[in-house]
Amino acid sequence: MRKYEIMLILPADADEGVVAGVTDRIRQTLAERGGEIVGTTPWGRRRLAYPIGHRSEGFYLIVDGMADPAAVKELDRVLSLADDVVRFKVVVRSADRKTA
Repeated sequence: MRKYEIMLILPADADEGVVAGVTDRIRQTLAERGGEIVGTTPWGRRRLAYPIGHRSEGFYLIVDGMADPAAVKELDRVLSLADDVVRFKVVVRSADRKTA
């Protein structure tokens, strides 16, 4: 399994229920394929670098997880279909990089 970091931008008015729903969706998708969420870090509401869909602010959320590449491919499909997710990016964490 590899370490992954998933950065999500949710709508700026996202409350704890929306954040929990997206986190549960990620947890379920990874768990069905042998992966797991290691931790989550909410960055909160921030200004976007450029408008996305007439939005100038978004709620940033970082999710760290362990999964196989096949699970991440399915997660990519699930997140692209999710209405609560404005944008997301999944990156592989290198083994020698220390986590803060």
